[in-house]
Amino acid sequence: MKISIIAAVAQNRTIGKANDLPWRLPDDMKYFMQTTQGHHVVMGRKNYQSLPEKFKPLPNRTNIVISRQKNFSAQGCIVVNDLPTAVSLSKQNNETELFIIGGAEIYSLALPITDKLFLTEIKAEIEGDTFFPAFEKNAWQEISRVHHPVDAKHSFEFDFVIYQRM
Repeated sequence: MKISIIAAVAQNRTIGKANDLPWRLPDDMKYFMQTTQGHHVVMGRKNYQSLPEKFKPLPNRTNIVISRQKNFSAQGCIVVNDLPTAVSLSKQNNETELFIIGGAEIYSLALPITDKLFLTEIKAEIEGDTFFPAFEKNAWQEISRVHHPVDAKHSFEFDFVIYQRM
């Protein structure tokens, strides 16, 4: 089973502000949906709670929420207490590619065991309070990059980039 991280990241590594995205990029949301659809997705409790109600659980995916709160429950989701349990559960379910979808703490825990990074690299420094972990880019090979310009629906230009661990 492949383990992949998917995230939208500003140039200063911002991924969130006040438990929300500090940007609106509809094509990035569409990319996220298409890329993760049909797969297991792992997220932290705060990330889960930040989802709009109409997207709980994320449709057409097996949602796994990691929480240290022993009594936490999320309707339609599998709740576990740590990342190894989430990975093990996905393997038991014959998942081919597990997607780690955030937040920052979950990304940090998963980065050492991740095979691929699906990063939307936003071409701007954006104010935030939550950041993607620093990583050694020389340990990763860029295998795909698709540019998206500023347009009527997107106030920032960005690239969809896929990195594979070397």
